[in-house]
Amino acid sequence: MARYTGAVCRLCRREGQKLFLKGERCYSDKCGIVRRSYAPGQHGQGRKKTSEYGLQLREKQKARRFYGVLEGQFAKYFDMAERKQGVTGENLLRILESRIDNVAYRCGFASSRKEARQLVRHGHFTVNGKKVNIPSYLLKAGDVIAIANKSKASEKFKAVIEANSAKPVPKWLDVDRQNSQATVVELPQREDIDLEVEEHLIVELYSK
Repeated sequence: MARYTGAVCRLCRREGQKLFLKGERCYSDKCGIVRRSYAPGQHGQGRKKTSEYGLQLREKQKARRFYGVLEGQFAKYFDMAERKQGVTGENLLRILESRIDNVAYRCGFASSRKEARQLVRHGHFTVNGKKVNIPSYLLKAGDVIAIANKSKASEKFKAVIEANSAKPVPKWLDVDRQNSQATVVELPQREDIDLEVEEHLIVELYSK
């Protein structure tokens, strides 16, 4: 499947904020936003007028890049969100948050969503005791995600979990680091999602 393979720091600079795509680097002085806070390209430092459509597009691109989702898949998620009861924009973010690669990252089992996606693909996680290797797998309330038994002894996982031991965990997740597992207590509400995006603009974009 197609996947963006370019410099991810350019994505953060294009959106004008940290998307936390490179793990620990994003918290250091090496972060692309810290070093060059303007958009990439030869016209990145120029002043630009943004249209209403441009604002809507930027919000959609920001959310898509934050979760590492391609255009077609993002559109499918929007269709799912629109069919659900409730506010479409909040439903969309809730669906994105419930992806197994995002949950693994939120639990501190990976340093970034990109790393979490790779670990899921390589079969390092289970859901309710069964191996899942599809990063887009959507978790439900009550599901238990765990590091596979064969992977628990890995020095890689031990180092990542130790490095993220002080990382705050969303209240909708109950993490048991000692047993390398976490339970989805409930699907997140909008106030539980720390993504700085105006989701109503995304809804307006797709409603045209």
